[in-house]
Amino acid sequence: MYTVQMEHECGCFKRSEYASEKTFDNQQDAYNYSKIAAEFMNEDFCSKHLFFAQKTSDNTFLIRVAENPNTGGSCGTSSAGSCSTDGGSCGCS
Repeated sequence: MYTVQMEHECGCFKRSEYASEKTFDNQQDAYNYSKIAAEFMNEDFCSKHLFFAQKTSDNTFLIRVAENPNTGGSCGTSSAGSCSTDGGSCGCS
């Protein structure tokens, strides 16, 4: 089994339909999912954080989270509007 795990659950992630851990029968499926999920998070979430996939062990891929240096710390709106529900704060720590 191969696992994809979320490094840190920001507010946008908690409000999304993504699971913090997902398992796959083969490495290629886990790799593909981690890359695609990180790309979708970068496109759909508020942009306060950047997401990228990284292989951490033989059977684990981690979706890493980093502060986005191109934002002023305030929350923009995504195409889904998921960050506008709490007055402009993403709930990200």
